[in-house]
Amino acid sequence: MLVIVSDLHLTDGTTGQTIKDNAFRIFARRVRDMAYAASWRKGGRYQPVERIDILLLGDILDVIRSTAWLEHDYGPRPWSDPDELSYIGKLNDITTAILAHNESSLTCLRNLAEPGGLVLPPPGGANGDPRPSEPGLPVEVGIHYMVGNHDWFYCIPGRACRLLRRKVADALGLENQPDQPFPHGPDESARIAGILQAHGVRACHGDIYDPFNFSGARDEPSLGDAIVIELLNRFPFEVRNRMGSLLPRTFIEGLRELDNVRPLAAASVWVNALLHEHGVSPMQAGKVKDTWNDLVDDFLGLDFIRDRGSALNPFESVDKLEYALRFTRDVPLGLSGALGAWWNRAMSDTAESYSAHAAREIAVEDHDARFVVYGHTHHHEIVPLDIRQENGRRGAQVYFNAGTWRRVHRLARSSRSGRAFVAYDVMTYLAFFKDDERKGRPYACWSGALGEAPADGI
Repeated sequence: MLVIVSDLHLTDGTTGQTIKDNAFRIFARRVRDMAYAASWRKGGRYQPVERIDILLLGDILDVIRSTAWLEHDYGPRPWSDPDELSYIGKLNDITTAILAHNESSLTCLRNLAEPGGLVLPPPGGANGDPRPSEPGLPVEVGIHYMVGNHDWFYCIPGRACRLLRRKVADALGLENQPDQPFPHGPDESARIAGILQAHGVRACHGDIYDPFNFSGARDEPSLGDAIVIELLNRFPFEVRNRMGSLLPRTFIEGLRELDNVRPLAAASVWVNALLHEHGVSPMQAGKVKDTWNDLVDDFLGLDFIRDRGSALNPFESVDKLEYALRFTRDVPLGLSGALGAWWNRAMSDTAESYSAHAAREIAVEDHDARFVVYGHTHHHEIVPLDIRQENGRRGAQVYFNAGTWRRVHRLARSSRSGRAFVAYDVMTYLAFFKDDERKGRPYACWSGALGEAPADGI
């Protein structure tokens, strides 16, 4: 049995909210329930599964979403020299803070892989039915980590990052070997590739299809790193530094949620809603907008951004980004909020699907894989791709997106004000079964949402 989750985005607590530890307790219970269900075989026979593998499919620890990058104007950034001690020191500080901030959550995950962390009733009797009253049989659990675009640092080779990977492996109970970079593609780890192949799965984070967040090599920074750090992270940071004593604390906290707003086109609507909700005066609102304008100018002047613009790929994306940011700079905040709300209605608030990329996977075209799994988009999907013939039997080829575990603030469609948001926590996990596990059923997908308490936000 193979379980896949992605995009947990666990941070050090200096930016927006992350999923609470109760989600991990729920997940641990559900893994146990799925293991019991998988132990029922074809013909109604009960045989406990002997092993479960859990694949963390990237963007698990979010190293990018930390204001620690902003502590010094000329301090290290993801695009700095990775051989500098200050660079490694910053990675170590942020990673240590993430692990500490999410210790109870990660303990729930790590406990699954410890001896006796997951047990199943033993079979017994003439027909092998489970005997829950007897001591349980331990199930071997292996946890594996593949990187995405927010945790790509664990893919950097070398001794310094090896120590960092050791810290992560110990905290999460991983089977990854810290002396090797955590893999980005499934073929970079023979162990993970073998597990995926045994379950008929092809899996990767999916950031390779996003030119803003993948520059051609995964041990290198991307435009997305700069967007998050120098704009989304810096905006509330700078507003607090410039105007913290003049604005409500809850307004600043609301700005920290910008990266959790969906769709992203509604970010300006979110800021406008916060200003209205907290009664910020027009004069102070203008200063908030001035802060954003200054950040846009600074961002577009970064050497890293200019270098990306002169590169062959993805220079078109940089041009589009510059146009979009200059647009937000020149349009008044209230009007940009209205335009964001209009865009949300016009585009039906649908996320981009990577199903077309999945259909072009060589493993799918060659019928070597039945299933393709990506993360990255945060939009859970199940998309049928094709029907393949295997041993005289028809089998479906299907694309899955593993969604995310995080708080989202989604712009309401029918709001009269045009600036109402509904917040909730989302959680998705996938399971794949091999041979006659789960009576021969090949997969199970679960996606749910937990609503926010009314007093917690807008």
